[in-house]
Amino acid sequence: MPAASTALPVRHVAIVGLGLIGGSIARGLRHAGYDGALLGLVADAQDAERALALELVDRASDNPEQILAAAELIVVAVPIGVMDRVFTDIARLAPATAVLTDVGSSKSSVIQTARDNMPARMARFVPGHPISGTERGGLESGFAGLFDSRRVILTPTVDTTPDAMAVVAQLWRLLGAQVSVMDAMHHDDVLAATSHLPHVLAYTLVDTLAGMSERQEIFDYAAGGFRDFTRIASSDPMLWRDIVCSNRAPVLAVLDRFIEQLSEVRQVIADDDRDTLAAGFTRAKQARDQFAARFQERRHGRTTV
Repeated sequence: MPAASTALPVRHVAIVGLGLIGGSIARGLRHAGYDGALLGLVADAQDAERALALELVDRASDNPEQILAAAELIVVAVPIGVMDRVFTDIARLAPATAVLTDVGSSKSSVIQTARDNMPARMARFVPGHPISGTERGGLESGFAGLFDSRRVILTPTVDTTPDAMAVVAQLWRLLGAQVSVMDAMHHDDVLAATSHLPHVLAYTLVDTLAGMSERQEIFDYAAGGFRDFTRIASSDPMLWRDIVCSNRAPVLAVLDRFIEQLSEVRQVIADDDRDTLAAGFTRAKQARDQFAARFQERRHGRTTV
């Protein structure tokens, strides 16, 4: 592996937000041997002190000017609902040559927010989304291996320059990720189905069961399947509210399709049509097994993207 300064040709990386994703980027860069300066922009002075105590970054502050003014690469790792404010600060304070990227779970809305708040920076902006995470949040939640063999989708705009794209792609490769490039609208359709809909379902299932009169008994007897299926309902509700609403049209489209198919399953059960029910379950098992096998191949480095 080449020297870190060669692998990532910037000496000052600013990470805006040091929660699960931002904190894991900081930890991952250090683990990979990056020896440049890591700068962290956080919500308040207490978080700045904590970030330094955890040795997440070399410098931390809640003052955007102290962090953004020297940045060569800026990673925006904050909830989608506050990106407009961050982009405004970047437009005002960051060097004109700084490369910018984000980690938002929907891309079309983030790109529009960027155009609205930092139009002169679009050539240096590389929208991105790491397909990796847990239900945890906060400064202590990140870890260096979060992105190992995981996909990161980059959705460059018509304005994005090749050199900016190269820097961001190299950042993610240094963190162990597999980089894919995709149109923003296609990304939003795919993630609505594979990430946003599952979160809607998990939250809604838990909320439904919690509202039943026998709720305590239901949860007392819940087994591993319930725990696995509903784990993501422990994620930050406000974060996921903003993600779902920022990707409203694709989420509604896939939700409508799911509701239609769920209604068909309900009718099959009502008709005691065991063959049709078994056929649907079998198709689902085969699809899930194929997904699991491909995921394991990627994790063990047997496929490339």
